[in-house]
Amino acid sequence: MAPVKPYFKPSTPAIMKLLHILVLLGSIVLVATFSLEILQLIPELTSATYQKIQLWICLVFMIDFFVGWYLEKNKGDYLKHNLVFLLVSIPYFSILQHAIIHMTPEMYYFLKFIPVIRGGYALIIIVKWFTYNKVTSLLITYLTILMAMVYFSSLIFFIIESPVNNMVNKFTDALWWAFMDVTTVGSNIYAMTGIGKVLSVLLAALGMMMFPIFTVYITEKVESRKKTTKPDEEEDTTTNNS
Repeated sequence: MAPVKPYFKPSTPAIMKLLHILVLLGSIVLVATFSLEILQLIPELTSATYQKIQLWICLVFMIDFFVGWYLEKNKGDYLKHNLVFLLVSIPYFSILQHAIIHMTPEMYYFLKFIPVIRGGYALIIIVKWFTYNKVTSLLITYLTILMAMVYFSSLIFFIIESPVNNMVNKFTDALWWAFMDVTTVGSNIYAMTGIGKVLSVLLAALGMMMFPIFTVYITEKVESRKKTTKPDEEEDTTTNNS
């Protein structure tokens, strides 16, 4: 998947290297502005500045996609592997707004969640860029993925639950819920909506999958350290006996 590769092959054209870097920077800006929109409680679809930022980032994403598609020999495979990237790159709200198309409540509801999906995909790009690296340790990779999932889940939970759940009054409440849920300890904040309940199950499942991995990683590190220190101890014993 071209837009999320954290390194470049020697044969990668310079224009694609530049575009990939711009996609990464755009993803960081997208996640930051998306978070600010939620934390400041500014309606996503009525903020002119936010929509302009979304539009320009979408244009960068689309340029990256079409340039990569043009340079790719197997265009069918490229389209298949990057279809999701293309779909989240389309600035739907700006297109409908400039086309002066009347939006039904159903359309408005759907468009409201497009930035959420786009922000989630941007977060995936950032995480893959910084973790898909041989230098990055396994523990750091898993921690990054876990923290990203907890953060984004808390954002979605806050959007969905705050209007109907009196236990979610601020973002820190959603963040507390996410951390307690992923540790499988459980929180005193309960989901009221269907999406919130699904997120509760997914976070608990993520926690049950991730924490054993941390345990295995730490165990392997301890055993590896013991193996390296044991020969030194035997050598010291032999020297003392001599």
